[in-house]
Amino acid sequence: MALNKLSVAAYSYSPMDLLAVAAAREVRDGDIVFTGTGLPMLAIMLAQHTHAPNSVCIYEAGSIDGRPLDLPTSVGDARCAYQSAVISGLTETLYGQLHCGYVDLAFLGGAEIDKYGNVNTTVLGDYNNPLKRLTGSGGNPDVNSQARRTVYIMVQEKRRFKEQVDYITAPGWRIRKWPGGEYVHRREVYGKYFRGGVEAVISNMAVFRFDEEGVMYLDTVHPGFTVADVQAHCGFELNVSRVKGETLPPTQEEIDLLYQVIDREGIFLP
Repeated sequence: MALNKLSVAAYSYSPMDLLAVAAAREVRDGDIVFTGTGLPMLAIMLAQHTHAPNSVCIYEAGSIDGRPLDLPTSVGDARCAYQSAVISGLTETLYGQLHCGYVDLAFLGGAEIDKYGNVNTTVLGDYNNPLKRLTGSGGNPDVNSQARRTVYIMVQEKRRFKEQVDYITAPGWRIRKWPGGEYVHRREVYGKYFRGGVEAVISNMAVFRFDEEGVMYLDTVHPGFTVADVQAHCGFELNVSRVKGETLPPTQEEIDLLYQVIDREGIFLP
């Protein structure tokens, strides 16, 4: 499809655009990607239109390797099934694909995350006497534990990036080993079932990765922010010694694809 090129004066992007592009760049050609509703849809479709044409998308509701002409409104949208290799249901995607070890990359979100990549989507405060109940796991621990690589997309706030999450819904790189309760690498806990872990966290301010010990570090800072800005919105002392510089902004081609091809109806990019 031919694109109407944006003029230089019109070439700009929103924080949502940058998140979609940064997430898309995590997809490798040939990856089998487990995708949820919203931003992950933009990411996988953009990756398929650019550097990863052979990547395969699995939508949680049951379609595998669909190539929708228009952006679906959710994982249950019938458009997900267009040109699919398989149209099935949760049993096939979660157990037939994810639990059997076929998923290379998964996109997830969370309410809280700590420096080890442990994520909370369950409760704020004490579990038995909570300040607030959240949405719950929704498959988050299954997907995070069974995919080879997981990328979390989250809002950057001090209350979300914490020294220790209130509840571990999905385990990160270092988790408690019972009955002692000491933090150990997830490889030690998972044993032969270990497949990988959290690859990156993409926020509206930066991209974070994890070192060999499973501790989060700052990788790149989005344009318009500084390292100090990111640290000020993080609830623990962040390793900034490995910062590469600024996150690469979207290209004009990527912006054109997002708005003129992928989400031309303005479903997630108004």
